[in-house]
Amino acid sequence: MAQGFALFTSLIRRPCLLLAGLSMLLATGCSQQQGSDIVTQLREGTPQEFLQTSVDRMATLTMRDNLDSLYLLMSKLYLRNPDELKKSGFLDAQTAGKQVRLAIEQQQPLPTLGGKKDLAALSYAMSPQFLGDRVGAFIYAIGSMLVTAHGNRIEFYMTDAINPTFVNNAARNIEKATWILSQRQNKNGEPLLFSNEISEEGSNLSFAVEFGKIVARLDLLTQMLDERYRRIGLNYAQSLLFLNFLPVQ
Repeated sequence: MAQGFALFTSLIRRPCLLLAGLSMLLATGCSQQQGSDIVTQLREGTPQEFLQTSVDRMATLTMRDNLDSLYLLMSKLYLRNPDELKKSGFLDAQTAGKQVRLAIEQQQPLPTLGGKKDLAALSYAMSPQFLGDRVGAFIYAIGSMLVTAHGNRIEFYMTDAINPTFVNNAARNIEKATWILSQRQNKNGEPLLFSNEISEEGSNLSFAVEFGKIVARLDLLTQMLDERYRRIGLNYAQSLLFLNFLPVQ
């Protein structure tokens, strides 16, 4: 097994030989379970993952899951607010949602918001003055805010830096947006958008639950980022304390 790890290490240092090395391991049939697991993981991984640390990968998955949660919330909001779908100009919620999704992920403006995004868009979308599709605008505003807080990226690699303060702020903004969604009303005393419901017929708190998942993911990522940068500082301090030179390769 030691020889297998030595071969693997050599191949990692020489990327041009990696594919050939993996082919050799697969052809000979590694009998050790651990070596087989490594080959399987490398084979099933994407090329981009070789350029990601564990924190980068976690940040990428967190962004993916949070955007998926937003798109789920958008579908549910369209169901509870059919009049907003009519304002969108599209015949069905799937088509309307696709336009919002593309605008978020491609970092393009949403026409009804007049070029506003993230916090400015959120304030406008949940104001009585906004007369467009409030569901699409609300979800777009939160999605663009998340992307902005993560350095205007939805995928992350070794060369990228994410500010944990901005990620933490995004989590707190989500909490505020959830409160606005449940409390803000129009001049007739009705919610600007119908979402959670507690009545004699039953209760529906699925919106609060889904927003809670987003906040929890952001808080966990914030902790991971803080620990990542804390360890970088501690490693540097330890190198000074013990007069160790820092590795260059």
